[in-house]
Amino acid sequence: MKYVFVLVLLAVGGFAGVQGLAIVYRWNHDMFQTQRLMPGERSFAMVPGSLPRSGGQLYYSKEQRDAAALRKNPVPATAESIKKGGDLYTVYCTPCHGTSGKGDGLVAAKFVTPADLTNPDLQKGRTDGYWQSYLSVGGAVMPSYGESLSAEERWHVVNYIRTLARK
Repeated sequence: MKYVFVLVLLAVGGFAGVQGLAIVYRWNHDMFQTQRLMPGERSFAMVPGSLPRSGGQLYYSKEQRDAAALRKNPVPATAESIKKGGDLYTVYCTPCHGTSGKGDGLVAAKFVTPADLTNPDLQKGRTDGYWQSYLSVGGAVMPSYGESLSAEERWHVVNYIRTLARK
């Protein structure tokens, strides 16, 4: 039927024929006939430096957390790194932890109060590797940022979090 319509428009000729071709072109290039990507057709590699999860596991085992906690921070805590970490903290962490890191963000008022990141005892008891792995896979109520932030960006956030206890 589409092609009969085209022939009629072409018989009329002139400008109407060109418009008819444009209409038919649009009919033939809809979502059913163009390229598309269906769920599960492609798998994407993880970001280098990310900690992989297998299966549907939503957390690290104690052994995996202990191993991650032993990792050293490869990103020096320079002023530039702390600035980048602060910018990322503002986007990803402030809704729960608040701008000061005391756990007084807007989202926290509706859920469980998050940790006070300014607590010096908490800062002493946690290694940089622990913080980075916690950002990667999340925790009981904290979401995982392993897919939102690259490994390097998570280390920048760790460098910034370290400055909160000093303020």
